[in-house]
Amino acid sequence: MINRPEALEQILSDIQGKRVLVIGDAVLDHYIWGDATRISQEAPVPVVRIADETFSAGGAANVAANITALGGEAKLFGWIGTDANGKKLAEIIKSKGVEIINTALSNAHETITKTRVVCNRQQLCRLDREPKPKFYEISPECIANSIAPAMHDVDAIIISDYAKGTISTESVRAIQTIAPDGIFMAMDPKPRSLISYSGMSVMTPNRPESLKLAGIECDETDTFPAEDVFRNIYEKFSPAHLVVTLGAGGMLISGDGGLTTGEHIPTVAREVFDVTGAGDTVIAALTLASVAGASLEDAARFANTAAGFVVGKMGSATATPDDIRNYATGCNK
Repeated sequence: MINRPEALEQILSDIQGKRVLVIGDAVLDHYIWGDATRISQEAPVPVVRIADETFSAGGAANVAANITALGGEAKLFGWIGTDANGKKLAEIIKSKGVEIINTALSNAHETITKTRVVCNRQQLCRLDREPKPKFYEISPECIANSIAPAMHDVDAIIISDYAKGTISTESVRAIQTIAPDGIFMAMDPKPRSLISYSGMSVMTPNRPESLKLAGIECDETDTFPAEDVFRNIYEKFSPAHLVVTLGAGGMLISGDGGLTTGEHIPTVAREVFDVTGAGDTVIAALTLASVAGASLEDAARFANTAAGFVVGKMGSATATPDDIRNYATGCNK
């Protein structure tokens, strides 16, 4: 967390109005809230009495929603269906002040939807509605043609990859080819074979993602091999900066080409109810602070504070400037 109140206020002031183009996999998050007080006679499973259901933006759409919640301006490109869930997702996105610029609208397949059943603040199960990623593939030409008009009217680009089909090596190259020289480009990766994320301003993988990017096998109970992970990722992808999120372990940051693991930033989360979307908040806040002139360390500490707030909420949450101010004040007491 940023320990100097004046530094936090400076970042919150400087990020206002910063313009970010978000490209990636848009998801509709659906929550079913209820109580489970007995076991079914039909099978050893709980019976859930539904009390409510809610919908929110997920994936790249949640990244864009985090941008506008913090005071920035966001444009979103991603595959959205014309089915009922797609219309609901588009409505939610627009209600957050996000401009949808894509032409990748289709009635051929249903909108990616993740339904989570939550009882007594515990997630019971998740139901995913999505065909195979190949059905959501968007050609590099379509992406380039759709985002080109917006490309020179933004301060930064975020690529939010959830491995649903939007992002490929070819689409990343197409984005980089038409991007203005020197523009800040952030990547939240979902590692898999045959894809390259080279040349980013910053990459923000979590612990499992960073290990996969580095080609290292490591159990959750093992000590995180930070030096090897950073060195391997820098050698493979050459990002200008690397921020690895470690959940309860905080963050590790480096901007020196992997020569060291850099700064360790402890978590400031007081309560953790749901980590859904925490990575979306991190990359949104980190990007805004970076293009507003903050150092990598201050930008990461700002993102860490924002993420600490959202993991205390159920569902894909966002943080406003007042949320961050109040949360930071509470952490300093």
